Amino acid sequence: MNIDRFVMAFAGAMVLISLFLSLVHSQYWLFFTAFVGANLFQAAFTGFCPLAMILKKFGAQVGQAFR
Repeated sequence: MNIDRFVMAFAGAMVLISLFLSLVHSQYWLFFTAFVGANLFQAAFTGFCPLAMILKKFGAQVGQAFR
């Protein structure tokens, strides 16, 4: 799995987990959902993604989006 796919899978999992937590625990978890969405949005335009930088340092295969 390359970095691009891992970032999208991780972000999707974080959105689903935070939505679930907002239903069963506290609605404040929706702020985390918004943070993940905002980070994906800015990464689409700037190419800056902290998770991609970490994965690259660990030697993950580079995809097309985060070179």
